[in-house]
Amino acid sequence: AKIKGDIEARHAASEAAIEDRFKKASKAKNADVKLLTEKRNAELEILVKEHEAVLAQFDGLAKLQLLSETDYRNLPDGLRKAVSVGMGASALKELLDEIELSKLIKSLTKEADGAKGQRKKKIMKRLRLLEGMQRAGIEPSSMCLNVVPVIPPDLRPMVQLTGGRFATSDLNDLYRRVINRNNRLKKLIELNAPEVIRRNEQRMLQEAVDALIDNNNARSGRAVAATGQRRRLKSLSDMLKGKQGRFRQNLLGKRVDYSGRSVIVSGPELSMHQCGLPKTMALELFKPFVIGRLIDQELAHNIRSATRMIEMSEIAVWDALDEVIKGKYVLLNRAPSLHRLSIQAFQPVLIEGKAIQLNPLVCKGFGADFDGDQMAVHLPLSEASQTEAREIMASNKNLLKPADGTPILHLEQDIVLGCYYLTYDRMTTNLKPYELSGIEEVVMALDAKVITLQSPVRVPFRGEMRQTTAGRLLFNELFPEGFPFQKETITKKKLASVMALAHKMYGQEATARLADDLKNLGFHHATISGLSIGMTDFSDLQKLPELVAAGEKRATEISQQFEEGFITDDERYRLTVETWTDVDSKVQSALAEQFMTEENTMSITINSGARGNISLMKDLIGMIGTRADATGRAIELPIRTNYKNGLSPLEYFTDSRGTRKSLIDIALRTADSGYLTRRLVDVAQDVFTLPNVAVDPGFPIHRSDGEYVGRSFADRLEGRYSAEAVGKHVRNGKLITRDIAKAIEDDSTVLSVKIMSALSCGSVRGVSRESYGIDLATGELVAADYPIGVIAAQSIGEPGTQLSLDSKHRAGAVTATDDVTQGLTRVEELLEVRTPKGQAFLTDISGIVKTWEEDDQIIVQVTASDQKAIRLPLAGRQAQFTENDDVVIGDIIAAHEDGSDPITAPMAGQIHVTETSITIKPRTAAVVRYEIPGFRQLLVSNGDEVATGQRLTSGSINLHELMRLQGIEETQRYIMNEILHIFASQGQTIADKHLEVIIRQMFSRVQIEDSGGSEYITGDVVSKVAVVEANEALKSAGKKLILFNQLLLGITKASLSTDSFLSAASFQDTTRVLIGAATSGKVDKLYGLKENVILGRLIPVGTGARSVDTVDTGKVKE
Repeated sequence: AKIKGDIEARHAASEAAIEDRFKKASKAKNADVKLLTEKRNAELEILVKEHEAVLAQFDGLAKLQLLSETDYRNLPDGLRKAVSVGMGASALKELLDEIELSKLIKSLTKEADGAKGQRKKKIMKRLRLLEGMQRAGIEPSSMCLNVVPVIPPDLRPMVQLTGGRFATSDLNDLYRRVINRNNRLKKLIELNAPEVIRRNEQRMLQEAVDALIDNNNARSGRAVAATGQRRRLKSLSDMLKGKQGRFRQNLLGKRVDYSGRSVIVSGPELSMHQCGLPKTMALELFKPFVIGRLIDQELAHNIRSATRMIEMSEIAVWDALDEVIKGKYVLLNRAPSLHRLSIQAFQPVLIEGKAIQLNPLVCKGFGADFDGDQMAVHLPLSEASQTEAREIMASNKNLLKPADGTPILHLEQDIVLGCYYLTYDRMTTNLKPYELSGIEEVVMALDAKVITLQSPVRVPFRGEMRQTTAGRLLFNELFPEGFPFQKETITKKKLASVMALAHKMYGQEATARLADDLKNLGFHHATISGLSIGMTDFSDLQKLPELVAAGEKRATEISQQFEEGFITDDERYRLTVETWTDVDSKVQSALAEQFMTEENTMSITINSGARGNISLMKDLIGMIGTRADATGRAIELPIRTNYKNGLSPLEYFTDSRGTRKSLIDIALRTADSGYLTRRLVDVAQDVFTLPNVAVDPGFPIHRSDGEYVGRSFADRLEGRYSAEAVGKHVRNGKLITRDIAKAIEDDSTVLSVKIMSALSCGSVRGVSRESYGIDLATGELVAADYPIGVIAAQSIGEPGTQLSLDSKHRAGAVTATDDVTQGLTRVEELLEVRTPKGQAFLTDISGIVKTWEEDDQIIVQVTASDQKAIRLPLAGRQAQFTENDDVVIGDIIAAHEDGSDPITAPMAGQIHVTETSITIKPRTAAVVRYEIPGFRQLLVSNGDEVATGQRLTSGSINLHELMRLQGIEETQRYIMNEILHIFASQGQTIADKHLEVIIRQMFSRVQIEDSGGSEYITGDVVSKVAVVEANEALKSAGKKLILFNQLLLGITKASLSTDSFLSAASFQDTTRVLIGAATSGKVDKLYGLKENVILGRLIPVGTGARSVDTVDTGKVKE
């Protein structure tokens, strides 16, 4: 007001001066009054205009207004002096100092109550930040830096290169630029330099500090490069980000001492819990222990002399080493570590040479073979870690695969071949059996070459008279008394089932010993059999020429029919491909027949399951058959020959494309699968089993799903706890054993069973032991504080590497518009809750279907059989109708401010609007109409009755839509069945419980609808755990409870919205997560695994949960 008064006063004075001047002029002699009056009026008019302009400029100047330099310079002097302007951080700091958080929050809360749509969203966003700052006790002005902290020199080293030059860390460059510009600015201020120059220097200083903190192209438009180079300098933010950043490189994965690596070779004479460790490696690993031993025995007086003894390789050193490693275990690890069996503990046996020896039986868990693989050795140092290695990680205690509970013993190849040779029945043996007195006499007869392994014998064995072959007797002698006598020939499948039975009957350690014995027996007899391979073992297929000739004849007939115009080109193509596919399968059957009757090395190898299979043999000595082209369409010219007889150039060209594609696919798949595993681990890393029992209403498993998911009803029920009484079979809350599961499967009246499940478990944090069921790796009820989340992630990630990457599955040639994603890509699509390709149409109401065609569309109309209102969430859109308005099908009822992402009315009716949703109530019998593109395949026909959420067309279902129409349980079932189906179609089995844990995490976040008496803000996405705990606190305090909406998030989003900021920051978007955590003063309660690993504490699972360090995980020790 004072400034305005001054302006008015100055204006009045100017006016008075003009009037005064003209008065004097008009009093002069000969004054032309008329002319003077005109002049005066003109001058006054200009003055008024200028005054009005100044006033307008003054009124236009509001606080917080942005002015460009030119605008500021063009201000009249009076105004320029009157207005205080600033630029850069100093101006912002001044403004931030004025903010009073509590007042601003109050006024914004008031404003938010009256706001709608995007505006409300903006206000809520501001509120969230301000309330976070208030909670954390952060003053807004402290967001401006007055000082820049400099990190210690060790973290930004300078290294002298050869040739005397220095290489320096990028940070030194960035700091140097800040210092130089700061000093220059100081000098300019001292010299009282012109404002323009000073401002420019200030701008440069700001840019230098920005670059130091985050030197990013996207942020400032130009990133700072190293002098004379194009390389971007690494700023402080860059040092935290990504795989090479502080989190992933140094905190979650560290380089460790007491480790070594070397090539692995087979060590068939080792026991299962042993590994051969080269002496030189062992000496280096156990060096401190050896030194201690030498000093204890007074062979050396101090560490230096002991070290000298070691360097001289004195005999006493090796004796000390032998003493030291007694009873010790070392860990062996083979990268990539896809699941927990990639790291196992072994007792070292000292060997000569430089390669680590590995028992062939444990190869499968590691995924190792002896073609040059390398493995790392680690030595657990403390007594506690040695105990864990011995009791938990030893290879003879890990015989089952955690993913599906099948034995992981590598009884394959040579071992299978040996056992098969030992137990098989020669087709020529119709001889009279030899009568012998016992197993000893059988062995003597074999040694004396009186009989062979396949000779029939009649012998008393374990109190029973047995007529069998000599080899089968030797095989059965390995097993303990009471084990069923194995009468038939032992193939790979049979051997696996024998081992599973042994594990069930005798437990882990006895099975491990048995496996060792079987390995020795198998290797021994595979060697003795003298089986070798030569060209003659690949005998030609006798029926091949006539089968190929028949195929060619039929193909010629089809071509003729096409030329005569009886069939179209498409039909000709389809029939030709069918003909050759048929020939292909006939060749395979003929080959299988020939193999059953022949007895040569190849047939023994294949029939036993040791190596190879019939379809590989078909390519070798039968016919290669049809191959696909680049689009996945079968090429109608088949490859009529085989690899033994060789291919023509054209055939070779056709064949090589497929081979090369599969090699490239494998490389791509590995990377994709690794990334999927990482996201899975991240989303589930804080899910453990709880010691207490929780309420669990149960999750139904349907018999009808069995075929689709590729597992029997009994398989899915075994090892779970029932959540209801099922007939006479099982009581509520009891374990369903193998026998009970079988009985339920045989009882056709039982269509579904409710089992306790991670999806229905009532406990908020973690899963109760009964809801998880049997731990597949041990066959016992899962232990408390067991990291089921990480195990689940590994169990899905590890077989994920085997899944095909092929995202387009085309039977012959399917149109490109209707492709359905498959394989790994589809699994990812489901877990990330992406809108699927080739999305299916779902019906919004239940009713009767009527279909007809219109132009190139199919119209499906559903007439409601029951009158139900439809609720549509607004999700930030604005309603286009008001309360009780009538709408018809197709009306746009809501959209964003810019008109994007509209919702159309799926049926006619009356509208009811709330802040978060729109509900349509049907006035008459509701009719919903769907316009479907003509190329889509309909799954319903005229007169069918459909239920809400049912598929009208083929294709993948949009999960959000399914959840809206059919609710949470059906959505969870759909995700689970789809993923199980994909794995089953590639021959991989995963137990349901692993998927349940991951899916549970996808549903573990909620969105706040009404924050009640809590500190949350409407629209916040938080974990269900936090909200339920907050509600309990509010209830006991007698305050208003929080209302929330269940969300379904993809695994990446769910990981980022975790309660732990350390875990989220180490996953993705590091800087964003850390800024958010800092501005809202987040506290990390250290519940999960990653947070604890980052801080170097014991993880709160297994032995770590029971140790002193982390007894009370809720309270962080100071």
